[in-house]
Amino acid sequence: MKLNSDLSRLAIVKQKDATWVPSPQPGVDRLMLERVGAEKVSRATSIVKYDRKSSFPEHTHDGGEEFFVLNGTFSDATGDFDAGFYVRNPVGSNHAPWSDEGTDIFVKLGQFDPDDRTYVRLDTRGADWQKNHELGLKTLLLHQYGPEMVRLVTMEPARSHPEHMFPGGAEIFVVSGSLEISGTQMTKNDWLRSPAGAELSIASKAGATFYFKTGHLPGASK
Repeated sequence: MKLNSDLSRLAIVKQKDATWVPSPQPGVDRLMLERVGAEKVSRATSIVKYDRKSSFPEHTHDGGEEFFVLNGTFSDATGDFDAGFYVRNPVGSNHAPWSDEGTDIFVKLGQFDPDDRTYVRLDTRGADWQKNHELGLKTLLLHQYGPEMVRLVTMEPARSHPEHMFPGGAEIFVVSGSLEISGTQMTKNDWLRSPAGAELSIASKAGATFYFKTGHLPGASK
């Protein structure tokens, strides 16, 4: 299966236009944003929905896993992760997750540098956000390895930032609120991936919080 698999092209998925599809496990559905491969994928980005009292069998992350909990509580043997938790499980890790109350998570699979062995369990609600009052931003660094940088960003209402070039690409997932990204309107649970070397402008009329990853795509411009 291939969905938004060409990393050299702009990709946009809006939740209102996308379709939830069942996973092999009852009670677990997925809204696919990008994917290469069949069930044991080499690369995937999705919103995953767990119904109440649902679970997924033990599995190994051959290419690593990162996720952000959007609502509810996601659990595995390492703990219970409420809305606002950011979690990374490196290449070769495994778990058998479940959710007692139900949960939605934004999840990325198979996209780690194999040398990045860091586990992350970060509750963003009580973390040390960096404030830039002049730009109207609060930024929280979630993880950094080599050129890859993962952040959570909150933008105040009625703010705009001019075009900026991202040599290693950029990826945005809207957690709450709304954005205008280079003229494209984005709302909650919408996703955009911009290729290496492209320019993006970001603005928000009402304010927004978004997952923001940069430096992780191939083909960086010289």
